[in-house]
Amino acid sequence: MKRNIAYRYRAYPNQAQELLLQKTFGCTRFIWNQMLADIKAGYEKEQKALYPTPAQYKADYEWLKEVDSLALANVQLDLKQAFQRFFRDKKTGYPNFKSKRHSKKSYTTNLVNGNIMVFDNSIRLPKLGEVKIKRHRTAPEDWKLKHVTVTQEPSGKYYVSVLYEYESQVIELNDTEKTIGLDFAMNGLYVDSDGYCAEMPHFLREGEKRLKRAQRKLSKMYVKGNEKQSNRYYKQKHRVAILHEKVRHQRADWLHKESRDLVNRYDYIGIEDLDMKAMSQSLHFGKSVNDNGWGMFVSMLTYKAEMSGKRVIKADRMFPSSQMCHVCGCISPLTKDLSVREWDCPVCGAHHDRDHNAALNLKTEALRIALL
Repeated sequence: MKRNIAYRYRAYPNQAQELLLQKTFGCTRFIWNQMLADIKAGYEKEQKALYPTPAQYKADYEWLKEVDSLALANVQLDLKQAFQRFFRDKKTGYPNFKSKRHSKKSYTTNLVNGNIMVFDNSIRLPKLGEVKIKRHRTAPEDWKLKHVTVTQEPSGKYYVSVLYEYESQVIELNDTEKTIGLDFAMNGLYVDSDGYCAEMPHFLREGEKRLKRAQRKLSKMYVKGNEKQSNRYYKQKHRVAILHEKVRHQRADWLHKESRDLVNRYDYIGIEDLDMKAMSQSLHFGKSVNDNGWGMFVSMLTYKAEMSGKRVIKADRMFPSSQMCHVCGCISPLTKDLSVREWDCPVCGAHHDRDHNAALNLKTEALRIALL
């Protein structure tokens, strides 16, 4: 089965390349806004969606010819997909116009006739030529390069994300002993079926004091009503972005190492299907849930398992992992209260730690699904 994976490298464009990158970011944003406005106007006039192409705008806006045409073509595809998602599920929201100050700076270009090549210390991109990169890992030779996304973070750093297509491994998994269950834990990351609690550092909490100080200083520099702020404001905004970036990178690094260790040691990994958005909003655990990065951890665990021929098995969202006794299968209604961390089974009398018991149930459920 064919699957995709992206390798992300830090890029170091020179002054001319950086200028062209900023032009490309601006042109892709302009094309998005222009096409969205024309689609809305066309629908109001003719009651049907007409999707224009970037080529139609180049006659009136010749400066669009300066940037990569594939980057503009991808904007058209992205906008079309945004409308498809909206018509499929209205909860996703109608596509919005992109702001110059607040939108993410990125664009995607495709591989056509060898226009993209990755070397040891650089990458060749359309219009830009060779851009210096920090290539910390290499892709296998049998992987097929598909496209590249260039991004500028709020801290000002540039990254290139190279997407490859590969053939996933097909491995017969017969050793059911290499199975583990993971239950989400708010104070760490998870508790597994062996009783181990992953004590994930709270990177956001640890850096919160410095962030608060920097953000308070930034708020005092902001002048309401001014279109352009002072240089000191933008310098302080850059410092805040660097602090946020450090927290994000620390969290991602820890989660990558933890997920790799689990995939290396186990063939079957049972987890629960959680609605993290609901937990963060309705239960008012927003900061703690976001600091844990459980969704990111599950994503890393899943794609690494697929690459290694392992399986990550999600129990049904209604599976009562925390309420069911792993010894006799009795379901206790008392455990619906999240404050109950330890409980005794009313049938067999077994004493349970809430998270460890849930992890054992998830392990059993993963084995049941795997052996179907």
